[in-house]
Amino acid sequence: MDSLYAAYGAPIAHRGPTGSSQAQAIDLDDEFDTDDGLEDAPDATQAYNSSSFSFEIYGIFQSKIVGCRFYNGVATVGEMVVLKREPQNPYDRNAIQVLNVQRTQIGHIPRQVAGKLAKYMDAKSLLIEASITGPKGEFDCPIELRLYGTDDPRKRDQLKKQMQADRLPVGNMVSRVKLAERAQKERIAQQEKLDKERKKAIELAQKAARSAGVSVGLGSSNLQIRSSGEYAAGSAGGLPTVEPPKTLDSIIMDSEQFNPRNYEEMVDQFGISEEKLASMPKADQPKGLLTRLHPFQLQGLQWMLDKESPKLPTVGSKEVVQFWQRNSRNSNLFTHIATNFTTRESPRLASGGILADDMGLGKTISVISLILADKALGRKNADVSGATLILAPVSVMSNWSSQMAKHIEKEHSLRIMFYHSTLKKPLNPQEIDNYDIVISTYDTVSSEWWKSAKPEEAVRKDGVFSVNWRRVVLDEGHHIRNPASKRAQAAWHIKAQSKWALSGTPIVNNLKDLYSLVKFIDLPIMNDITIFNHTIIRPMTKGDKAAVKLLKYLMGEMCLRRRKDMSFIDLRLPELSEYIHRIKFSPNEQEMYDVLAEEAKGRLDMWLQEQQTSTTNKVASGTNSYRGVLEIILRMRQVCNHYELVGTDRLGGIMAALDANGFVDLTPDNKLALQQLLQLSIDSQEDCPVCLDTFKDPVITKCAHVFCTPCIERVIDTQHRCPMCRAELDALGTTTVKPMKEGEAANGGASTTTQPEPPSLTDLKSSSKVAAILAILRAQQKDPSKGNKTIVFSQWTSFLDLLTPHLRDAGFGLTRIDGTMRAADRDRALDALESDPQCTVMLASLAVASVGLNLVAANSVILADSWWAPAIEDQAVDRVHRLGQKRECTVFRIVIEKSVEEKVLGIQEKKRQLVGVVFNERDEDGELGGRKKKGRRRVGGVEDLRTLLG
Repeated sequence: MDSLYAAYGAPIAHRGPTGSSQAQAIDLDDEFDTDDGLEDAPDATQAYNSSSFSFEIYGIFQSKIVGCRFYNGVATVGEMVVLKREPQNPYDRNAIQVLNVQRTQIGHIPRQVAGKLAKYMDAKSLLIEASITGPKGEFDCPIELRLYGTDDPRKRDQLKKQMQADRLPVGNMVSRVKLAERAQKERIAQQEKLDKERKKAIELAQKAARSAGVSVGLGSSNLQIRSSGEYAAGSAGGLPTVEPPKTLDSIIMDSEQFNPRNYEEMVDQFGISEEKLASMPKADQPKGLLTRLHPFQLQGLQWMLDKESPKLPTVGSKEVVQFWQRNSRNSNLFTHIATNFTTRESPRLASGGILADDMGLGKTISVISLILADKALGRKNADVSGATLILAPVSVMSNWSSQMAKHIEKEHSLRIMFYHSTLKKPLNPQEIDNYDIVISTYDTVSSEWWKSAKPEEAVRKDGVFSVNWRRVVLDEGHHIRNPASKRAQAAWHIKAQSKWALSGTPIVNNLKDLYSLVKFIDLPIMNDITIFNHTIIRPMTKGDKAAVKLLKYLMGEMCLRRRKDMSFIDLRLPELSEYIHRIKFSPNEQEMYDVLAEEAKGRLDMWLQEQQTSTTNKVASGTNSYRGVLEIILRMRQVCNHYELVGTDRLGGIMAALDANGFVDLTPDNKLALQQLLQLSIDSQEDCPVCLDTFKDPVITKCAHVFCTPCIERVIDTQHRCPMCRAELDALGTTTVKPMKEGEAANGGASTTTQPEPPSLTDLKSSSKVAAILAILRAQQKDPSKGNKTIVFSQWTSFLDLLTPHLRDAGFGLTRIDGTMRAADRDRALDALESDPQCTVMLASLAVASVGLNLVAANSVILADSWWAPAIEDQAVDRVHRLGQKRECTVFRIVIEKSVEEKVLGIQEKKRQLVGVVFNERDEDGELGGRKKKGRRRVGGVEDLRTLLG
């Protein structure tokens, strides 16, 4: 197993009923054993464990690489190298290989050192990073090893004691880190001095030889130069600065200090400043494109054309291309500035990138223009198909064909094939020659890749993976943001000359989202999670300046992001005004909220105590306690909307039974309670813990865990146990419950075949939030001549159910759109909003904001509740305020004062801040926003919980 990151374990994505892949920094990934079917995942994620992103340094010591004469790997001073366990080594089962970043072996760690480290790597308890500290000799090479371990204070002491028993360096690392870094700088400086002297001597010898008519070659062992000065000179990269170990107090402080600014008020300067964006060269209008492109779109087209045909730096140039730079002392060498790896061979470059323009700036027409322009240039490699593969959510597949029909002249029209899972016949590679475009879905491609037990070894005679495409385009590319998901890993393996990801939100939660896109684009060296973590993710969590520079370079090199509010875009969009509308609970609502808040605090304390004394036998108990905290917090948030969302005490009873037994009998009452828990997971947009993608046909087990039906059915057939808690599950039909049918949730489980008459106002049970929404809508409708139309977003469809009769009783004409609707019903709802003057309100689930909808018929947005990930809310707003909008727009975020909702806004801002760091967005004072963005890990999650409950 690849073990530079010895802490990467099998991906376990346990979440409680309120966990959400899109937003929550809460993970129980190292507490529970699970078999999620990813044993045969690609190398980069085979040992994936999100907790290692936040590991802290435990110790440093000097060692060496032995056996160098038997291997061809090149090593230079300051270069990062990779450690890999070799348990099948016939001479030493503790063997640890040392590889350069291109995975060529340099040698081994000494036997006695490997004997101490191997067990930690195998147990995934230590992460070991290494770098070359001196010139490589014939037999060995000096190396520095840095040992990183958990930052969980409950586990830190135990790990340190074990390391001390094995006589591994551990302790206060502040002075040791500084000394080690100073010593390394001195070694490099001394080596460069020696190199200069040797080089000067060689030049004098050559000069004397030429004068005497003697030829002196530099290839002899006595005269060959291979040094840090030759191979790594001019590198702006190197090992990131290592911070001292974090205490729990400092972690809390870091979390609170991560105080982001609204990135819509910042200037994007990461990689490409607004001034440089405005002055970028323009491409010519593509032949065959009917629609005249805006100047900024022509600039984007030229950028995309350039990124599809990248060129290495020319001789004598100081330019850096995809982290590669010509060596200033030897122009035949290329140095990778992030790792200091140096090579004589011309490095491979990635073709493609990330188009991250704001929604509404025309990412679709940009790709259409690229396809037309590239066909005219004829830059297709001889061994690839001429077709472009586009992966898109099902709901926007037809949008691609309609946009092509709209924007392309008929005589230049493109031949389009739709390829999805409903087609019984697999894609034939020979057929592709008859098409220019193949439009498919993420799920279709994922299913095709994973139909084999060992997909990387499968022979692909047909289907998507049998074709070498001209390019592949991921629409809504953030759908592969989870690098451990099967969807992402399938996308990574599509063969194409060029690869593009389109996403206005390339980062939803953290930098792992960005890594998945870098891996898809196949950026050499940085496409390895070990390298990406070492050089960017983990040092970024420590505020390392070198990592910030590397991230800045990465985004400038591979990502183009323009915002609607940039002066040169000149879309002339009407003004957008956003407001946070704060309201107060009624006395009864406040009382109910306070009871839930106290219960949640008690649950959190109980869970923390269980973690301190946890054993394998207490895992299920700890799961249920933690799940209880999340469930109550969700209830607190729902009380902020309407107390009826909390439901009856049925949930309290089932949670008590789960705490006691780990599962419940499927009685009628328990089934209804489980269905409510299941609906929470659906409404909260969780991911399936098995496939790590969004739910498909979800069910909930008797132990209250939610899965896709196909996923849990496969697990039950092979293991007969829940992969989360190991509870016995004998059959799908007798141990799982399906969601309520439409209409059941609002009627306590009683299905209705017809829509009931809306009750009168005196019978309706209102809430502070409902009253506030009605007040805003009434105010907007005071002047009918303005034709105001409003979208009301909520993450809970059950709240939309409660809101509907209030709006109808108040006389508002309304329509609705949510993720459960068929395409035809969705089209009718959109048509009503656009063409029916009596329809002034659309109720929409926040989930639909992540798919390609155009809601410019409305000019106002009400966000009834706040979602953890601000990118989701921003997308919702952008559905209204986008190209085509002619009226001024307003947005109201309704927030209950002194409630969990205000604290959710704070968590949102942490995520906004990460976007600010990635794109170097600065506030009005020019300050780069924030530096303390944690990865997804338990300590950060607990602090989020404490923030919510504080």
